[in-house]
Amino acid sequence: MTEDAAFTAEVMAEGEPQETEAPAPEPTAGPGEASEQGAEEAEVEFTDDLTRAQADVARAQEDVSTLTADLQRLQAEYLNYKRRVDRDRDLIRENATYSALTPIIDVLDTIDRAREHAPLEGGFKAVAEQLERVVSSLGLSKFGAPGELFDPMLHEALSHLGEDPDVEVTTCKLVARAGYRFGDRVVRAAQVLVVDPVSDTVDAEGGQSGPE
Repeated sequence: MTEDAAFTAEVMAEGEPQETEAPAPEPTAGPGEASEQGAEEAEVEFTDDLTRAQADVARAQEDVSTLTADLQRLQAEYLNYKRRVDRDRDLIRENATYSALTPIIDVLDTIDRAREHAPLEGGFKAVAEQLERVVSSLGLSKFGAPGELFDPMLHEALSHLGEDPDVEVTTCKLVARAGYRFGDRVVRAAQVLVVDPVSDTVDAEGGQSGPE
């Protein structure tokens, strides 16, 4: 081969494209493997969402419990306040009524003395009965009558009239002046004369003797 032919062959060899090895394709997952991987990712995401939701629910429940406790405390404070206000209001009204009724007792005593002398008649009777109804409706009640058992909390014993075989305990025999009560409060004790039951004494021989 001549030098010209060798040169020509070399030039032609350089101009031809050289073959290169293509990189091996990376292995791809099959349809079954891709589906399994997607399910795992979805499960992880669902678990995370569920955990966050549970945490949100727990915080919401804690907030509800706190607000409920605050509301219950406020309700209890309001009820206690309302009870105090109602109690104070009732006490003020009761004391005012008590103060207004106390002087009227003297008028009622005058009516009682008038009845002792003669039955009430005409306009005086109507006024007296109306006054008694009014004070009774306001809570003023009269007590003290012959035959009542003597109670030192309600009665003032002016005198003892001796013993009476018809009674078993100390008893009001006569009423000098009636007593009055306003609710549970005694405005004025009844002034009474009382009798005692017959006292039996035991002698030295074990027998009983009547009163001396």
